[in-house]
Amino acid sequence: MAHRYKVREIAQQAGLSEATVDRVLNQRPGVRETTIAEVNQAIADLDKQRAQLRLNGRRYLIDVVMQTPRRFSDAFRAAVEAELPAFAPAMLRARFHLWESGSTEQMVDTLSRIKGSHGVVLKAQDEPAVAEAIDLLVDAGVPVVTYTTDVPASSRCAYVGIDNHGAGVTAAYLMQQWLGQAPADVLITLSRTVFRGEGEREVGFRSALRSSGRAIVEVSDSDGIDATNERLVLEALRANPGVAAVYSVGGGNTATVAAFEKLGRDCQVFIAHDLDADNRRLLRDGRVSAVLHNDLRADARLAMRLILHQRGALPAEPARPVPIQIITPYNIPAP
Repeated sequence: MAHRYKVREIAQQAGLSEATVDRVLNQRPGVRETTIAEVNQAIADLDKQRAQLRLNGRRYLIDVVMQTPRRFSDAFRAAVEAELPAFAPAMLRARFHLWESGSTEQMVDTLSRIKGSHGVVLKAQDEPAVAEAIDLLVDAGVPVVTYTTDVPASSRCAYVGIDNHGAGVTAAYLMQQWLGQAPADVLITLSRTVFRGEGEREVGFRSALRSSGRAIVEVSDSDGIDATNERLVLEALRANPGVAAVYSVGGGNTATVAAFEKLGRDCQVFIAHDLDADNRRLLRDGRVSAVLHNDLRADARLAMRLILHQRGALPAEPARPVPIQIITPYNIPAP
């Protein structure tokens, strides 16, 4: 059976005879499982060494494009910068295009002005114009990885992030467990309905709570910015006196807490996303019950590896949904 490495190379790497390696590669009987494992490990090691040789001395420029609250973009930027040295002997640099509030046209314009890039990590609206802008980048040889929220109708090479529908179901499960029989309605806050990931979280949450009999009150279009979010939450609380719990999909949690306090209202359960500086403080202060989180450094590393694979510099790597961590005041990881 033909193989990408010579039998002699694999045998030398594994410390086995060429005849033994040949039997494993051709799946002949009479070979122990441990020997098969040794051969497979040797092939994996050779793959890594080949990748290192391809990376040696190469320079790559990655663009990170995100419309998101600054507290999240700051955290993800720190994660990307912390991971860049891990790609040595290649030299990776990153350019950041970050803003909190804007239009689809602004996103399209930003993507159209990217030049000299080896790949883009993108958090953007799921809009036809954005998908078209992604397609133009890909047609020009620039791979795009969507992050936290997908644009599936585009030719992006992969999506990196949590299973957003599953996250919404998880939030509903925690909400129902903590509320028990309490007759509390739930406020759900989103930054923008055009972000597909937020919509998927909302759908998962609503579907899982459908049989509970609880009313779900929605606040959206705040861009996760505190000043806007506080005004919208105050309006919703005044109009809905039964709301006593929150599922925050899009952020602005400091403002949501402030709105409850201004009205002297009790928030029995508050479930949020992302372990940014605000949510760390709110968790420690007991204002947030739990945060659904994922490892931003692992996300950044995977996104950049997927781009380098598209450039032919690294072997293929599956882009599976990243695990959701449930963070409480008692298991907050170090920054």
